[in-house]
Parts: sequence; C-alpha cells; structure tokens
Amino acid sequence: MDETLDEPPTSAVFLDNCHFSQVIFNNVEKFYVPGGDITCYYTLTQHITPRRKDWVGIFRVGWKTTREYYTFMWTPFPSDLSGDSIVQQQIQFRAYYLPKDDEYYQFCYVDEEGVVRGASVPFQFRAETEDDILVVTTQGEVEEIEQQNKDLLKENKELKESCLCLQKQNLGLQEELRLAQEKMKELEGEVCFLQTGNLELRRAQELQAGEMSSAQMNLASVREQNIKLGKENQELQKGLESLKSSCEKLELEGNFLKEENKRLTEQNGCRERELQQFKEHNQEVSSEKEQLESRLKTTLDHMDQLQSQVLNQEKEMENLVRLDHDKTEQLEHLKEENRQLRITLTEQHQNHDLAKELEEKNHLFQILQRKKDEIEEKNLRLRQENNELLMRLSESPDYSAWVAVPSAQVPTRSPENADLLFGNPYNKSLETYGVNVPSVKKCPLCHEVFSDDIGPRQYEEHVRSHILDCPFCDETFQDKQVYDDHVYCHSLE
Repeated sequence: MDETLDEPPTSAVFLDNCHFSQVIFNNVEKFYVPGGDITCYYTLTQHITPRRKDWVGIFRVGWKTTREYYTFMWTPFPSDLSGDSIVQQQIQFRAYYLPKDDEYYQFCYVDEEGVVRGASVPFQFRAETEDDILVVTTQGEVEEIEQQNKDLLKENKELKESCLCLQKQNLGLQEELRLAQEKMKELEGEVCFLQTGNLELRRAQELQAGEMSSAQMNLASVREQNIKLGKENQELQKGLESLKSSCEKLELEGNFLKEENKRLTEQNGCRERELQQFKEHNQEVSSEKEQLESRLKTTLDHMDQLQSQVLNQEKEMENLVRLDHDKTEQLEHLKEENRQLRITLTEQHQNHDLAKELEEKNHLFQILQRKKDEIEEKNLRLRQENNELLMRLSESPDYSAWVAVPSAQVPTRSPENADLLFGNPYNKSLETYGVNVPSVKKCPLCHEVFSDDIGPRQYEEHVRSHILDCPFCDETFQDKQVYDDHVYCHSLE
C-alpha cells in the first residue's frame, strides 16, 4: 500500500455518478514488467480544480466503488495553476506496492470527496515475451517481400490517413460530446466511454508510427488494430446517433416547455386583467363609500340644525306662553277692577268721573283683548311651523322611523272656571300648550332610539361603530359574518 499512514478519502459513489473526462491519463502501456517502478502520466483539464487531498489509485477492472483500490499515491499539487490551462502531471508507484498477479488494472484519479474524475485504459503486470524467428529466403522471395513491404507501407499510409480522418471525426465527436455534457449530466458516462476510445485510438496511432520500420513483423497486429478501430468507430457512430436522438428528445421537450410557458404567460395576462378590473371595481366602491359617508355627514349636520331649530321654537313657544300668562293676569285684574267699577257705578250714578274711567277701562280691555287674539294667532302659526319641521324630519332618507308630533290642543274650561271668558290659565301645566316632541334620534342600523340629552358626536360615534373597515383593503362592511369571511379570504392569499 502507500507509504503514508492516513487513508485516502473514499465514498460509496457508483460508476454512474462519476466524471471520467476531467482527468486524462497519457502513455499508458498495455502491460508493465513486474518488479520495477512505474510512472503514471496524466493531464488535468480545465474542468477540474485540483485539491491537496486528491489521489491516484490502482483499481482492478470491475471495481464498483472507490473503496476497492489496490494501492494509491497522493497527487502533487500543481505549482502554476490557472482557470483555463491544461496541466501535465506525473506520479511514480514503487514496485513493492504493485500487484503481483496478471489481472487487468487501471489508473483512477479520485478527488478529496471520493468521486472519480478520470480513468485510464486497462493494463497488466507481466513480462514481455518475444519469439526469435529465423527466416531463410531466396532472392525472389526477397523481392516479393519488398513488394509486400511497399504494399504494406502504402496500406500503412492509407491507414494513417484514415486514422487522421478518424482523429478529426473524434475531435468533432468530442466537441459534440462536450455540448451534450453541458445539456445533460446523465450522459457523462457515455462521454467518458467515447473519450477512453479516443485515447486508445491515439495510442494505436503512436504504436503505428513506432512500428513503421518493422511493418512486416507487425502487419497482423496492424490489421487487428484496424479492425478494432473500425469497431470502435462504429461504436462511436452508435454513441453519436444515441446522442442525436437524445438531443432531439431534449428539443421536443424544450418546445413543449416553451408552449407550456406561453400558455402560462397568457393565463398570467388574464389574471392581471382580472386583477386590474377588481382594482377598478374596488376604487369605484371606495368612491361610493366616500360619497355615502359625505351624505351621512351632511344628513347628520342637517339633523343637528333641525334639532336646534326645534329647540329654538320650543323656547319661543315657552316665551309666548309666559307672555300669554302675563296678559291673562292683566286681563283678570282689569275684569276685577271693572266689576268693582260697576259696583261703584250702581252706588254712585252721579259721579261722571267714574263713568268716564269705566269707559277708559272698557277701552283698555278691548285693546288687551285684541292683543291676546294676535298672540294666539302668532302662537298658532308657530305651532304650524313646528309641525312642518317635524314632518320634514320624518321624511329624511337616512332614518327609518320617526314619531309623529301631535298638534296642540286648546285648553277647556273646568266647572270651577266657568264664569271666566277664557278660562283659568293656571289650572293646567305648560305641557297643555306645548308640543310633546318625542326623541327623533334613532340608529339606522340597529334601530336603537336615543334620548334628547345624547349629543350629535356620541350619536355619530354609535353609528360609525357599526361600520367595519377591512385592515387589508379599503372595503367597509355592516354585517359581521361577511366581514369575517372577507378577512379570512385575505389570510388565504
């Protein structure tokens, strides 16, 4: 195992979740001679960022997780590392820690999270075997062999050209694989397989260049390699076709998603138009609410004015009643004096001065009588005006009910006051001549009736207590259940 004491970071990540194309292993031999150190050459692409806990391990072919390594070495951290550069690295494995059997192994680059970032082609640990062959040929055979060599050189040249063509195709396939890798991460395993085949093609090309001098001895292997390259090319073509079909599927899915996005955009536009209409309706309702509030305020002000007018009328009626009372007292006093004068006249017929005074008293009595009639007519007009004001109050649209005001009744004479012409004004209370005005303040929502001592501000606060304002929007409600449902709808949003 490795000379270091600490274990490398591993994980239970399977092959499907690995990225084999980020580290490329170079110059990997088919087999290594047992008993000697081996050097592993690899290239860090721009798709990987090396870290200090990365390591390279030797795995037996068929491994499932990174925990199945045979031996490993910590990777050296690059001294000059930039974002888009390709770095060539190498690491040496000691012979003591290498496998002793002839199974197939491969190099794997593992990062500090235990994820494989690159893998090499398989190789073996065994001795190289060569068979010495003694060939005896004639001149004709030599010429035939030379002709065969020329044919082989020509065929080798054609193979080189085909290899160059295959290499160009492989470069194009690599570019397509890179684009496909950006589109779908689940195809990274297939891309790694294609890059591994590309490395084998490059290695086969290098072997062909080295074996140009011994074309006759290696013709069979060249043909085998050509067949292998053809098979790998077919596999690459198949992989390319599968990638194209996957790209077509992705395009179909993209078109479907575009149509779905277009449909959702249209639905969003409809929702926005409905929301705009709802906002306009909400503004109209708010304006109507403001108008109703202004009308209610105007009505309340008008009510206050009418109530003040009624109070003024009542005060004026009280003044008229007091004035009428005073005039009645004066009239009774004059009647008493007139009676006394009559008694005096019956006793003293000769007194001309008394007769003259009696005439003056009679004249004064007639004047007072006319004034009383005028006061009663004025009182009657005031009562009619009061009744008209109460009728206007009953026709107000913002209140549901009013109590009708009864008309004033003329007082009747009692038997004890039958000798008086106009009756005794002190026999009845002032309520007989006044107007019994009940309360005119009634809530239009709960129909609660208020007394006259309730001020207009308290009455307005009571009416406004029935109006429920939404804390989320500008709507107002009078029904508590409808208000609760509306607030609950806001909470669902």
